[in-house]
Amino acid sequence: MDKDSQGLLDSSLMASGTASRSEDEESLAGQKRASSQALGTFIKRKKFDDELVESSLAKSSTRAKGASGVEPGRCSGSEPSSSEKKKSSAQVSKAPSTPVPPSPAPAPGLTKRVKKSKQPLQVTKDLGRWKPADDLLLINAVLQTNDLTSVHLGVKFSCRFTLREVQERWYALLYDPVISKLACQAMRQLHPEAIAAIQSKALFSKAEEQLLSKVGSTSQPTLETFQDLLHRHPDAFYLARTAKALQAHWQLMKQYYLLEDQTVQPLPKGDQVLNFSDAEDLIDDSKLKDMRDEVLEHELTVADRRQKREIRQLEQELHKWQVLVDSITGMSSPDFDNQTLAVLRGRMVRYLMRSREITLGRATKDNQIDVDLSLEGPAWKISRKQGVIKLKNNGDFFIANEGRRPIYIDGRPVLCGSKWRLSNNSVVEIASLRFVFLINQDLIALIRAEAAKIMPQ
Repeated sequence: MDKDSQGLLDSSLMASGTASRSEDEESLAGQKRASSQALGTFIKRKKFDDELVESSLAKSSTRAKGASGVEPGRCSGSEPSSSEKKKSSAQVSKAPSTPVPPSPAPAPGLTKRVKKSKQPLQVTKDLGRWKPADDLLLINAVLQTNDLTSVHLGVKFSCRFTLREVQERWYALLYDPVISKLACQAMRQLHPEAIAAIQSKALFSKAEEQLLSKVGSTSQPTLETFQDLLHRHPDAFYLARTAKALQAHWQLMKQYYLLEDQTVQPLPKGDQVLNFSDAEDLIDDSKLKDMRDEVLEHELTVADRRQKREIRQLEQELHKWQVLVDSITGMSSPDFDNQTLAVLRGRMVRYLMRSREITLGRATKDNQIDVDLSLEGPAWKISRKQGVIKLKNNGDFFIANEGRRPIYIDGRPVLCGSKWRLSNNSVVEIASLRFVFLINQDLIALIRAEAAKIMPQ
């Protein structure tokens, strides 16, 4: 009995030992699970594919354990087998292999987002509108005048800025380290010629205008006068000032009556305000200087002589005109008058033959002819004296070719030095220009009758 009781006591102690050991393991596993859940609630991140598979397997195993209760091997007081030990050791070794994200990792990302959101959005906008040249103009103008209102009115920036924008930009250049640093870097990169051009546009200070106002308005100052003024007052004038710039500004001050020896005339106190026409009536014309331009007068005299000479030549040639040229329109009547012997009718113009002999050709400055064929079309192939049309005493018309190119009468060529008789409605072709020759039959009949009367005598 003693042996049996001793065996039972040993077995009960062993069972209690294994049970306490399993309880300790379960408590440790519960603490780890609770800590991992707590970390998961604070830090949420996306799981990778292998983690999703492991988490699904772990959930399915815990559900199976909850449904079946405690494992049979553990409930029996025996020790775990070697295969179970290997499985448990493999699970313990796999547990730390799953990456647990550290808690302070997201802190820098959050701080970066906060910094980005706290950055002023106006910086990029101002840097986009305000050019480096504008910043340099603003700085020079403020240093000269010490007045932002005068700067806004007197300085021409690259784009239109309001007074509020000018003030905000000046305060940003003074007190914002980011904007001032970027602006200084951009201004240092400007070309020296651009800097010199910007400095030449600097506004004039009160001290500079006061020195310029001392130059008398009645005097005629030269560039040497203003150069001497620059040498005598180097501290008062801006470093980029030149004698020419001082002279131009002095002329503006004189124009607006800003010199010391000038006074502004007060406006009339009456109801009637002097207008331009009243002021023009008050001007004495006799006191105005008549500036005579001798060169212009000489040119006008020469042009007048040339026109008079041309008119005189036209008057002398009036009796020589043998042919009149009329433009052909649909309203023109084909009837002949009592002075026209024949008509050479073209597509554009018609030539009236009013003498017994006329010359055909191309008119030039040195060669004047009766019928200028260039009025009808391109006549550069026609000779200056292409032919002559004559009226015989018997009433017949003949054409003589005196040019190098042939003349075609009703399709028949008339060579140089040859003649051909023209009849009514004959087609005359000269260098691709076609004309129809029309005869005034009534007038020709009278000429033939008179010729017949004279012949028997």
